Amino acid sequence: MDALTHSQPREMADAPLHGRNAELKSADFSACEPSACMPPEAPLAMPTQSLMRFSRGDRRQSLPRRPDLGAWLARLVVFGGGLALTAYGAREMYEVVAVGGVTPLEWALLILFVINFSWIALAFTSAIAGLIWLLFLAPKPPAPPASLRERTAIVMPIYNEAPARIFGALQAMYEDVEATGLNPSFDWFFLSDTTDPEVFVAEEQAFIALRQRLGGGNRVFYRHRPKNTNRKAGNIEDFVTRWGGHYAHMVVLDADSLMTAHAIVTLAAAMEADPDAGIIQTLPLIINRNTLFARVQQFAARIYGPVIAAGVSVWMGREGNYWGHNAILRTKAFAAHCGLPVLRGRPPLGGHILSHDFVEAALILRAGYAVYMLPTLGGSFEESPPSLIDLSARDRRWCQGNLQHMRILPAKGLHLASRQHFVTGIMAYVASPLWMLQLIVGIALVLQASYIRPEYFTSEFTLFPAWPRFDAARSLSLFGLTMTILLLPKIFGLALALVQGQTRRGGGGAFRLVVSTFFEIIMSALLAPTMMLIQSGHVMHFIFGFDTGWDPQRRDDGSIPFSAIIRRHRSHVAMGIVMLVAGLSISPSLVAWMSPTILGLLLAIFLSWATGLLSVGLALRRIGLLVTPEEQAKPPVVARANLLAQELADKEAESAQGLRAIHADPQFWALHMAWLPPGPARRNGNISAEWALAEAKLGEAWTLDEALSWLQPKERMAILQDRALIKRLSLLPRDEPQPPPLAEAVPAARS
Repeated sequence: MDALTHSQPREMADAPLHGRNAELKSADFSACEPSACMPPEAPLAMPTQSLMRFSRGDRRQSLPRRPDLGAWLARLVVFGGGLALTAYGAREMYEVVAVGGVTPLEWALLILFVINFSWIALAFTSAIAGLIWLLFLAPKPPAPPASLRERTAIVMPIYNEAPARIFGALQAMYEDVEATGLNPSFDWFFLSDTTDPEVFVAEEQAFIALRQRLGGGNRVFYRHRPKNTNRKAGNIEDFVTRWGGHYAHMVVLDADSLMTAHAIVTLAAAMEADPDAGIIQTLPLIINRNTLFARVQQFAARIYGPVIAAGVSVWMGREGNYWGHNAILRTKAFAAHCGLPVLRGRPPLGGHILSHDFVEAALILRAGYAVYMLPTLGGSFEESPPSLIDLSARDRRWCQGNLQHMRILPAKGLHLASRQHFVTGIMAYVASPLWMLQLIVGIALVLQASYIRPEYFTSEFTLFPAWPRFDAARSLSLFGLTMTILLLPKIFGLALALVQGQTRRGGGGAFRLVVSTFFEIIMSALLAPTMMLIQSGHVMHFIFGFDTGWDPQRRDDGSIPFSAIIRRHRSHVAMGIVMLVAGLSISPSLVAWMSPTILGLLLAIFLSWATGLLSVGLALRRIGLLVTPEEQAKPPVVARANLLAQELADKEAESAQGLRAIHADPQFWALHMAWLPPGPARRNGNISAEWALAEAKLGEAWTLDEALSWLQPKERMAILQDRALIKRLSLLPRDEPQPPPLAEAVPAARS
């Protein structure tokens, strides 16, 4: 390669290729058209919705239906019962602090208690409704349909995920649906927003391999979006506005989702049978978790989750909520009414809406469609973070998204149920700083009683002195009531599991199920103080105007470095030490009362480390604790997905990676080039820093290895998205070329 070719000018980028690339000229490009990775476009308009303007005359008229008396009765039980419990708790708390008069600090304690108590009272009454419905009123899961009339797109948005796992999961679902004979009604899509160049190339390699495994005639597609504008919501919007016209319905998955064929085809049949339905949600159960922390979550979701979800489903009725995945949507209704606005102001509370799913449910309800859940359908699965730190990272994003909903609460035309969903999501995070504030006020009151001399006779005229006292007996009784209300939903879940033979046997039998439940309660109690501080920190972080990132979620089991755990939790341990010392200096009884909180904080580093270990979780599994029915007898689609993921991971480790893979394989080079969006990657003069640096480094490099050693991830991504830069990369030899003869060496030398 002489000096002229090495410093190839831009006009040569489209010149005929020579050497090893000459064979590409004769390659069969018929399979490399963009339609090979995506079907022809069928656009749907997705107008941006206004939150401040809405005319009730624009609301779609639903088909005549009988009033949903069951939902109204459930609402009466849930909200009426919750209000009655809260009123009783408020009265009891007032009697606790009213002995001798109520001081400003005691009023603050009373108000905080009422807010926090109302939150757990509502969860308690909702669980009662769920238990009654599951025991006596729940219908049997519907039989799968014999045929389907409409076409459904199954879309899996992905963002820097491990390709082996997600492509294995989709293949398992594809094969499961194919066995029903109804697969012609479904098209399957990977919607990639990946920004990591190595993962991007691996996704394309996995897609090619998947199509080869499935054989001809398969309807599996892949699209990579150059810019991940508005994250997942923007990813779905891009699909709907370009290809949504092909499909009556759309099943939305997450990257960790897995669904059985029965669940998928039943959702499609339910949507066909109910023209008023806009969104139908399933209850995803957690699977494939092995660390202790994740196994605690998995067990809790499986044993307590059905009761809680059934209660929510019963009182929601057809005015329900959407959790963003493992659900089916009516495509045209979604396009017409769920275009999300950009909130005014800067992040964290302005900008693109992060928790888009709640808002989409509210908008489609506002338009006159129904949103509801099928809590007993089954066959819907997801995964969970493997450690407390991973959960904290995910919770940080969810916290910001839910706090944004404060800006959406006043939107015009929303159902009261939608506003309740927003309040519930907000309270899920605001509750932590409120509990912490209640704890601080309680400590301040004890401190005041211990160290500040009371003024029994004030300057105000009174017949009796102001005695700063609490009603200790009533206080203890109220504490017992609070703990009972807090724990009974878990006991309801345990009772239901013991009644259901399959769940009881799948949980290791009655004795192990009871032991596992009490172990989970203890672990949750120890982890709760740390989670309270973490969530309080998230809320304060966003209140003071700090935005959060959107890093990919770590889904695989495995431990976090101990040094990182110390850095993350050292402030929590310090808080525990301060509380212990302060409590001992005030009163040993105060330490006894606060012992669960103090112990949880003192052990924060140890608990975070130990619960994130595979060995601890697997040891409990071997003795039959924290096991679930889906773990004891894996559903076939789960077992198949796990097997495929392992096989694909092994093959992936053996193949070339990233730009090196494109350089080494002419056929892959051709497919990648064909799948890039049509037209130029950029307009003339519109030069990003990454593109300019990538071009300069390719021009300077003598070999592929030299170029790869210089290129940064963003520069590699710029190359992958630009045909001219890919062609320039392909001209670089793998190895250092042989030195030219002496007579030619001088003009060929680099300056």
